[in-house]
Amino acid sequence: MTPPNPPAAPLRADCVGDSAGGLTFDVAARGNTGSALLILRRRDTDAEETVSLPLAPAAEGLLRAALPSSVSLPEGRWDAYAALSDGEPRRLVPGVTDLRSLAARTPGGLLGHVAVRIPYATRQGNLTVRSWLRAPHAETAELELLNGGLAVRGRVYGTQLTADAHAELRARTASDGDGDGVRRVDVVTERADFGFTVRYDTLAPGDWDLWLRPAGESGPVVRLARLLDDVADKHPVLTYPRARVLTPDGPVEAGPYYTDDNDLSLSVVPSAP
Repeated sequence: MTPPNPPAAPLRADCVGDSAGGLTFDVAARGNTGSALLILRRRDTDAEETVSLPLAPAAEGLLRAALPSSVSLPEGRWDAYAALSDGEPRRLVPGVTDLRSLAARTPGGLLGHVAVRIPYATRQGNLTVRSWLRAPHAETAELELLNGGLAVRGRVYGTQLTADAHAELRARTASDGDGDGVRRVDVVTERADFGFTVRYDTLAPGDWDLWLRPAGESGPVVRLARLLDDVADKHPVLTYPRARVLTPDGPVEAGPYYTDDNDLSLSVVPSAP
């Protein structure tokens, strides 16, 4: 019996981010690669959605594809493949990743949106690109833990702050005792920067999502998030102490966290008296 062919070695891709938010992929591939493509497939969508980028020779044994910031990549997780010599697409694994330019990036927001793409290794060791496309965007710049509260500072992109600007805390479930599940918080503004303070003792137990209304009730509603760095999943990386406060619902422990989408939220849970 002829032994089965050993599985092909995984294709490795180095990734470099640029200051405009684009990515370059360098795939190590030798021999006759033919007409090669780098393929990004959006995960968890009903219809298969792909973006194909040509892989062109850049050096001996190296193919290069560019994903400029001008190419639209809808928000989500995009699994990376390479198709060589008209063969079946093969899953890519990450090589060297250089995202220093992403971490130092300050987008202008002139296009009315902020596009962020961060390559990362999945739990299986494969290469995936996490993409965000926010229009407009409210970037969380700093969180300061106060005695029984939280001070939030950030910057808005793609829209203007007005005198009517304010923040909203929205209960994720409809079980808020006041019925509407929304808390309005005053905002201090300076050009594109904003800041506000949340008091935990005003919040019922549950999860509260933070939003910004840059132009008040008549303008857009913008989710607060931290996107402009090189960390694809902040939830397990950025953790914050919790404060114990007394509320009309009894004692609680409260604190901020980032969701799986890197959006900013607050967790309020009952604690023992």
